[in-house]
Amino acid sequence: MARDLTALFDPRSVAVVGASDDPAKYGHAVAAQALRAPGRRPVHLVNRRGGTVLGRPAATSLAAIGEPVELVVISVPGRGFEAAVDDALACGARAIVAITAGFAETGAAGLARQRAVAERVRAAGAVLVGPNCLGIADNTTELYLASDTFAPGRVALLSQSGNLALELQLRCAPHGLGFSRFVSLGNQADITLTDLVEDCARHEATAAIAVYAEDFGDGRAFARAAADAGKPVVLLTAGRGSASARSAQSHTGALTTSADVVAAACRDAGVELVATPREMTVVLAALGAAPRSSGRRTAVFTDGGGHGVIAADAAESAGLEVPELGEKTQARLRTQLWEQSAVGNPVDLAGMGEQDPGSYASAVGGLLSADEVDAVLMTGYFGGYAASDGGLGGGGTELSEGEVRAARDIVRRHAQSPKPLVVQSMYPQSPSCRTLAGAGIPVFSATEDAARALAAMTVDEAAPPTGIAPLPPPAAPLGEAGYHGVRALLAAAGVPFPAAREITGEAELLAAADEFDGPYVLKALHLLHKSDAGGVALRLADRDALVAAYREMHARLGAASYSVEAMADLSDGVELIVGVNRDPRFGPVAMVGLGGVLTETLHDVAFSLAPVPALRAEHLLRGLRTAGLLAGVRGRPAVDVAAAAEAVALITEVAAAHPEIAELEINPLLVRPGGVLALDARAVLA
Repeated sequence: MARDLTALFDPRSVAVVGASDDPAKYGHAVAAQALRAPGRRPVHLVNRRGGTVLGRPAATSLAAIGEPVELVVISVPGRGFEAAVDDALACGARAIVAITAGFAETGAAGLARQRAVAERVRAAGAVLVGPNCLGIADNTTELYLASDTFAPGRVALLSQSGNLALELQLRCAPHGLGFSRFVSLGNQADITLTDLVEDCARHEATAAIAVYAEDFGDGRAFARAAADAGKPVVLLTAGRGSASARSAQSHTGALTTSADVVAAACRDAGVELVATPREMTVVLAALGAAPRSSGRRTAVFTDGGGHGVIAADAAESAGLEVPELGEKTQARLRTQLWEQSAVGNPVDLAGMGEQDPGSYASAVGGLLSADEVDAVLMTGYFGGYAASDGGLGGGGTELSEGEVRAARDIVRRHAQSPKPLVVQSMYPQSPSCRTLAGAGIPVFSATEDAARALAAMTVDEAAPPTGIAPLPPPAAPLGEAGYHGVRALLAAAGVPFPAAREITGEAELLAAADEFDGPYVLKALHLLHKSDAGGVALRLADRDALVAAYREMHARLGAASYSVEAMADLSDGVELIVGVNRDPRFGPVAMVGLGGVLTETLHDVAFSLAPVPALRAEHLLRGLRTAGLLAGVRGRPAVDVAAAAEAVALITEVAAAHPEIAELEINPLLVRPGGVLALDARAVLA
């Protein structure tokens, strides 16, 4: 159940323990901020020496206040922290903000102290933010308990870095973005990122949630909360490197990095994943504008050829499409522009703006009204005439005023359209561009920012619905993780395999050959990568070939047992890999991609949190770089992608139901025009 954080964000009273007149101490900054709204609620300052702090009488202890306090900020040296927590709970605190550091971030002993404090707080029915945090703020309730002031707005900022939070505030200001709430996450001993996302989702004054996180805690719970938030969530995170894949024992594990897992969770949950504070600001500015597009067909409109081609490249790099406009749209644009103008896409005024600033508005209106256009990216000099009172073309006040009128006309035309418009300008602070921005049209100085913003405003209607599939109930643990044990587990779930028999000697080999017709496959078992070790022999035509292969392989490898299998027809199929790797933060993570012996070399794979519904699995498969192979190429028939997606759903459901399995892999999964066949399987126990 969601936790009640009313006492944290709208307490009836506040006390700052460790309040100080010393500007070098954090208790000074928090106390000064807390006193910004003295009329909203009682604010008590506590300093063990008493006297005055910031000109206000200071109590020597919480008990000395003489009345209950609902929220207590603790900014004291580490040796006095536990006593301060006990005092806060004794005076009736329902929420504690712990600035004090020196806990889990210092090692095992600090973690033990932190856990003990969190248990005491929870047992008392209170909540704790931190420790090792920089405070909180809620502009909607006039609660200011952080060292800095956050401009009011509609973005909730949840951050594990104080400096990054300050940078985001500086970057957001030019876009008119402010903050409803700020929470420094700290060590998340009690209140977690997930708790805060859930609460901000219910907070009516919050329109978007911005997160910087280094530690997700329960990553799957975070993804589920973000998916259910009902408002945009933008994530900036660190530590998405490849180190976690180095110790993996399967292709799936070796191909799955932390970055892949986070990206998969974000895509499944509908979270906008960004790489830098600048990109986060761009996406927030875009999501704060309206409307959003249901298509990726983008018209690039410019007043200079160079800006146009650069913007077209940036748009395509951001995942948008810049198709040539149809003849009907081009003909309409020709009636609005002059002869030199290009109308194919990019659309280029080619100097007409200097003669008639109103042509900017005419072209934008024409593009927004075109059925074949989903969104418009305007780029170049617009804004320069008003900024320099005449710009490069001269004309003084007449050009400047004409451009401002054009800006107002663009605003009017955009208000009549359901399509997004994003602007890049060399003069983003000019009166013309401020007119656009003031009306909710995002304006950027960098072309790549404008393209990224437009991508954030685009909804992929072909993608399956976002959401995190629930984990199935745990199944009975897998008792035997050998090859045939894993085959049996998956076969029982409905995954088809060729006929096979495990053998330990030549007599059993011959008996197996009598059970099904050749050609045969012989595999040496209990080898991690059988093909690399020469432990797989294919296309053994008859019994004699099977016996010869067995004798040679056994002499070379001396395996304890082997598998004799019916050879599948590979002539019209495509080999895929399907695997599940268990991530310590996000749980089971599925991988699908082009399989076979070249899996790691080609690295054409996609990821999703497991279990993966069949609809999402099919979307992943059709999004592979080599997806054209599935549709049939060079005379080969198309394969049954729907059957492959169903197999992915079955395999990932099995893996998700077995927490004792660290890695599960089918490679290859042969997909043919008439269905699928799993040709190899392995599991690695945790």
